[in-house]
Formats: sequence, structure tokens, C-alpha cells
Amino acid sequence: MAFSVNPGLSGGRRRSRAGSGALAEINIIPLVDVVLVLLIIFMLTAHVMEFGMEVDVPKTKAVKDTAEILPVVNVARNGQLFLIDQPANINELPEMIAKKFAGAKAVYVRGDKEVPWEIMAQVFSELGEAHLDVRAVTQPEENVGTQSGK
Repeated sequence: MAFSVNPGLSGGRRRSRAGSGALAEINIIPLVDVVLVLLIIFMLTAHVMEFGMEVDVPKTKAVKDTAEILPVVNVARNGQLFLIDQPANINELPEMIAKKFAGAKAVYVRGDKEVPWEIMAQVFSELGEAHLDVRAVTQPEENVGTQSGK
């Protein structure tokens, strides 16, 4: 194996001192490619992700799809109330909504299907007295046009 100690004398290419070191440039194209792919994946899956509490809402035939961003009151299976994901007292709920969401005229209520109707009625009543438009959250039925057993 042969090598040259002084490439200038042996007729080899002459390198400058800056060219002999590692490149200081970052190749940005692969980085942009990865970021764009991640952005596309996030955009496709963002509407599927639900944030907050796990509440099994009842299923209905007709579900209105809205794009409004409103405060969400969650009623857990044991009857405990949450404003988004923070525990709330039913008597302090309208004040909490007014404090965190200034100017809110409506609120979504997500109640587990196992919650007794009395608790849901109390929540609706308390929010109604605070002059908030109450909107119940439901899920669409899977087989709307089919009968069970077929």
C-alpha cells in the first residue's frame, strides 16, 4: 500500500487546509423531507385523536358535526364532574367556565352512558341557570340503516 506524504511534490492534487477537514454544512433536504412526512401524518390523524377524559357517550342515529370550540364538561361514570380534565363542583361550575372561558355562550356536556339521568339533569339545570346553551355530546351509531340480528 502506497501513500504520499507531500502530495504537492508527487504530482497529486493539492488540497487546501479547509478542504481536508470534515464538511461543516448540514444537509437540510432529508430533514425537510422527514418534517413534511411527520406533518402529513399528524394532519391525517389529528381529527381522530380525542383529548381529555375517557367518557363512553351514548350512541344516537343523528349526530350534528360542529367545528365550534367550546368548554367541555365531562361527567364520569361515578357522577364526578370535570371541566375539561380538572375536577369541578356542580355549584362552582358556571363560575369556573366564566373564569376560564370568558364570553362563552355555550358548553358541551359529555356524560357517560352509565351516569344516572338525575345527575345529568342537575348539570343541565345548573348550566341553564347560568344562561349557557347546553349541547349534549353523542356518538353516531355504527349501523344506522340495518337492524340487529341480520
